[in-house]
Amino acid sequence: MTQPLVDVTIAVHSAVRPIARAVSSIVDHTVAPVRVNVVAHNIDPEVIRENLGEYATHPRVRLLALRDGIYSPAGPMNHGLAHSEAPFVAVMGSDDEFAPGAIDSWLALQRETGASTVLARVRIGSRGIDPYPPVRRGRRRRRLSAAKDRLAYRSAPLGLIDRERFADLRFTEGLPSGEDLAYSATLWFTGRHVAYDLTGPEYLIHDDAADRVTFGPRPVPDDFAFLDAIEATPWFAKLRRSDRRALAVKILRVHFFDAVLARTKVREGIGAHRADLIAVLDRIEALAPGVTGLLARVDRQVIDEVRSSSPDPQAILHFIDARWNYRTVGAMLPRNPLLALHRQAPFRTLYAGLRAMSAA
Repeated sequence: MTQPLVDVTIAVHSAVRPIARAVSSIVDHTVAPVRVNVVAHNIDPEVIRENLGEYATHPRVRLLALRDGIYSPAGPMNHGLAHSEAPFVAVMGSDDEFAPGAIDSWLALQRETGASTVLARVRIGSRGIDPYPPVRRGRRRRRLSAAKDRLAYRSAPLGLIDRERFADLRFTEGLPSGEDLAYSATLWFTGRHVAYDLTGPEYLIHDDAADRVTFGPRPVPDDFAFLDAIEATPWFAKLRRSDRRALAVKILRVHFFDAVLARTKVREGIGAHRADLIAVLDRIEALAPGVTGLLARVDRQVIDEVRSSSPDPQAILHFIDARWNYRTVGAMLPRNPLLALHRQAPFRTLYAGLRAMSAA
């Protein structure tokens, strides 16, 4: 086989995942030489070989095995990355697929821009185009800035990655969730000429997996263990204030409010998790002073309720629901009107995302 330009890693842990569909979308619809590393994770690789069908013997497909007894995609993804030799790498979920020509499009944009990472345009099942990251004016494609283009909103490293520049970069192992956050943040905050294939063929995220496992809420510190991994990176301490705020505000908007919502539904009540949630808030505010001032008014109402001596779960649910009503002042403006047009405040962030959805 011609030496590959791109090594793609797909981790699969289940006999019912449509691995042949994922592999087909790469080898049958890419002109450039590619190799697919299918990692059979904690499962008999012969089961996966059978599921691959005709692709099991395809010259562009390599079946690897990893049995670590850990229910986390970090291990198998890292296993595939460790076996990658091509100039560029990419990762894919076993439920997902690339639209025809996606890799070729990413490579073309990389050649044009010299980007260390090319972000994929993402389509999520029936929900349509993912508006994140909400890049400048919703149409920025070249020389992206981690802060100005709000790249932290793209948590998963979907697209094309320069393996030589990030040769030692790996997913964070040992975390119950968020194993990709330090990895992705490193791409955004230390990358060179980061590009976004905003109008190219999409990375298609499917929601048809029949064997998804739903876990109850973990301890709050476990949900935010990824913060340790981010703070431990050599670049984090050198971040400018604007970069820290850009990263921190995304963590609050996405991860913190998800954590709060999950604890409104637990049997013991959200009050049992109040101290841990407040500790997370205080930690993020210490990492990026003033970041809560960039949140919408309804977001601040959620925080106020969490900080109260007896948080009311019904009030929290009401405010969280109001976060999604973008026609209201409460969802679109921060408490300080002087911050209304700040790059990381709700109005500009949401507007850019809406334009990104319609950029094609």
